[in-house]
Amino acid sequence: MWKKHRNWLTPVLFIVPGCILFGTIIIASSVESIWISFFDWDGVGQKSWVGLANYSELFADQQFYVSLKNNIIWLVMFMAAPPLGLALALLVNQQIAGMRILKSLFFIPLVLATVTVGVVFGWVYDPNYGLLALIFSLFGATAPALLADEHFVTFAVVIAALWPQIAFCMVLFLAGLNNLSSGIIGAGRVDGARGWNMLWHVVLPQLRQVGFIALAVTVVGALRSFDMIAVMTSGGPFGSSEVLAYQMYEQSIFSYRFGYGAAIATVLFAIMIVFITWYLRVMVRMERETR
Repeated sequence: MWKKHRNWLTPVLFIVPGCILFGTIIIASSVESIWISFFDWDGVGQKSWVGLANYSELFADQQFYVSLKNNIIWLVMFMAAPPLGLALALLVNQQIAGMRILKSLFFIPLVLATVTVGVVFGWVYDPNYGLLALIFSLFGATAPALLADEHFVTFAVVIAALWPQIAFCMVLFLAGLNNLSSGIIGAGRVDGARGWNMLWHVVLPQLRQVGFIALAVTVVGALRSFDMIAVMTSGGPFGSSEVLAYQMYEQSIFSYRFGYGAAIATVLFAIMIVFITWYLRVMVRMERETR
């Protein structure tokens, strides 16, 4: 029997453990979170059914809209990561002496833990002895306390998070550049394509799928932002740097309101589902176009 059906049994045996793990940890957990959002629960005692009360409270909560606005700021600013990553990839992909050393420097953010990046930028932003303070002192000025300013704190945290995100996009584009079709590039050179024309008409079309993957990873990273906020500001000052993921964590862990936190998680999940649906549709269309 094995010899007769091994052509399809072999891949199934490899896929089934992953499907079980994904179904248990991701699918079942997501369904459970949505179900908990209809209860008032402290995480330990009995659940009390409240229906849509958590959602009604959530949409009347001003902190929810602050967190949602900050998520949008993260999303908009993170859109700079793919083009900057592409620019760096084009730079370090040049055959120039010493470029390998420069490339290794750009790889540094990828090998650092996000917590480490947050701590480093916390020192950079320190208004007393940080790098920002040293730069301002050169001009005889006093550095602003960015992490203590409710109007600028989110922008400061996003800039810190952009550093590793740009490096990640650079790695994706480097992989794409290494897989460019030499035949297409040679044909472009024969047709007189040079410089910008070569980049726009020959190179970028071949990086379309890689660019779309970089965009998807960047959007998901912006929507699930949490660790940098936890390390650098803990949501402060006065909740001005909170995003939906951090508000969910704060309500669940510190306020013992797991039902309310699950409602926030469900809203964030719904936002991601909209993007994932669009992403899958575009990917399917791109696959059809390449056939």
